[in-house]
Amino acid sequence: MTERNGFFITGTDTCVGKSEVTAALAALIAHKGGSVFPRKPIESGCQPNHQGERLFPADGYMLQQASQTADSLETVTPYRFEPALSPELAARNSGTTITLQQLVTACETPMATEQDRVLVEGAGGFYSPIAEQALNADLAVALGLPVILVAEDRLGAINQTLLARHAILSHGLTLAAIILNQQQQQQPDNGNLASIQKRVTELVIPLPFTVCGSAPWMELRKQLEPTFSALYR
Repeated sequence: MTERNGFFITGTDTCVGKSEVTAALAALIAHKGGSVFPRKPIESGCQPNHQGERLFPADGYMLQQASQTADSLETVTPYRFEPALSPELAARNSGTTITLQQLVTACETPMATEQDRVLVEGAGGFYSPIAEQALNADLAVALGLPVILVAEDRLGAINQTLLARHAILSHGLTLAAIILNQQQQQQPDNGNLASIQKRVTELVIPLPFTVCGSAPWMELRKQLEPTFSALYR
């Protein structure tokens, strides 16, 4: 997949808004007329659906809806586990193992045009375990896609962002952008944006706190649009 268009979206940690940002980016690409192939190849913390038959991947479903993809949910998120643990441990506790190659295969897509994009969302932070003996970093390297790093705009964000950036670059990957996502209303300005911007060469996109409804990616899509052209090229 080294020659394909798209992004690998990772976070500085879990619960930084990575899924919502990925969904917003998928919605923007679809709005611009490109086909989007969203992939959250493995998801833990899934709940049984109302029929109690198949575990429901909430993040994968959000990506499917936002991207307007024709791909089935089974294609978007084929590996699902109920324990709210790292995917590696969740799979093991469920009596199975998932290999890195299985995840790479799950991310393969038929790219037809220059406007098509594959968006692969990892699980947790860049160094979080995602498969047996494999980290998110290993999946990112195997796919070879440019990386978008999502960080929560809070105390500690500068350190976490710079550490994650260093890790991404040290693996020979391209860091396309850093998204500083404010998930809680903060007053006054904490200085994170200016401090990070003067220490990196990549595009840093701030997402201010917004009260969102049941589909937060819809509001995030509006916020991302002004800087979208710098990413979508």
